Amino acid sequence: MPRPLFALACLLVLLATALSALAGETRTVTDAAGRSVTVPAAPKRIVCLGPGCLRLIAYLQATDRVVGIERFETARRTGRPYNLAHPELLALPVIGPGGPQSIDKEPDLEALLAVAPEVIFASTMEQGTAQRLSDKLGIPVVVVSYGAFGRYDPKVFDTLAMMGVILGREARAKEVTDFLQSAEADVRDRAAKGLAAPGYVRPGVYVGGTGMRGSHGLTSTDNPYPPLDWLGADNVAAKLVKEGHGFLDKEQLLSLRPDILFLDASGLDAMAEELSGQPDFAQSLPAVAAGRVYVVYPFTSYLTNLETIVADAYAAGTILYPEAFADIDPAAKADSVYAFMVGRPVYADMAKDFGPLGRTFPITNNTP
Repeated sequence: MPRPLFALACLLVLLATALSALAGETRTVTDAAGRSVTVPAAPKRIVCLGPGCLRLIAYLQATDRVVGIERFETARRTGRPYNLAHPELLALPVIGPGGPQSIDKEPDLEALLAVAPEVIFASTMEQGTAQRLSDKLGIPVVVVSYGAFGRYDPKVFDTLAMMGVILGREARAKEVTDFLQSAEADVRDRAAKGLAAPGYVRPGVYVGGTGMRGSHGLTSTDNPYPPLDWLGADNVAAKLVKEGHGFLDKEQLLSLRPDILFLDASGLDAMAEELSGQPDFAQSLPAVAAGRVYVVYPFTSYLTNLETIVADAYAAGTILYPEAFADIDPAAKADSVYAFMVGRPVYADMAKDFGPLGRTFPITNNTP
């Protein structure tokens, strides 16, 4: 955009903001960065910056107000149900590159102003960056947060409630929170019954291939891993990874001797090659030797896909506690979760990319 047009766009946005304020059609919220932000009441034009931001808008059923998206949202959609559920968003103007490299950085100001948003929602943005961006553009910037990276952090419920106030979606924000909390409680209750069943022996469980700024192989793992946490599983990685994400070496993994192995599908190709190309290593893992290797879907793709945590937890529950989860069909359950959370049953799309959820993963020597 030529500089005179850029200046005019800034002026028009400032004028619109001023007129809205004069009309008294505003409200003030405290965002996830602790900033007091005054926003227009019931904004009709919004944009999202940073990892996971657009997902929250989908949860709140407000994608019809989005007027521009980051290029990263159009480049790679695998593993993000909200994106699969709303292909119409891909036709919107691009407002900046997005992606992990854009975290806490100023977006493309000209492209942003060209779509004339009334509110900018931004995730993983520091307080100072958000305030400077808002001052420069004359548009309120609201920081949102999922809490701890790659976790199921209740702080996200506070963000949903705050966004619900801004968008007039308070009831929907509560529905989403209630749904997630109810799902967690149900999984934990079923797991408790499974653990208490006569003769049940708690197996050692390991999840490999978990994402961290990209996909990785078998020795990439997490503690805690939310689905296993809900299920009260013995996550053997906890012996070596005290908190967060960790990379083990093969000897460490062998020392853990997991009885059950879950493969995060984001790194499935790499793990298939590792296991099939190194038969001695693979067969030294009790889980592989016993044929107890299963696929779960990745939930850390451009921050946390909360709905996939739920789907994974139910699928893993059918494996760890088959009697307590006997009424659960992983595919049907995942579809119902996706339909509620992102507005469309996208299990078929996920299965196309990763295969059936909870499927047994065969290990064939020298066959990736």
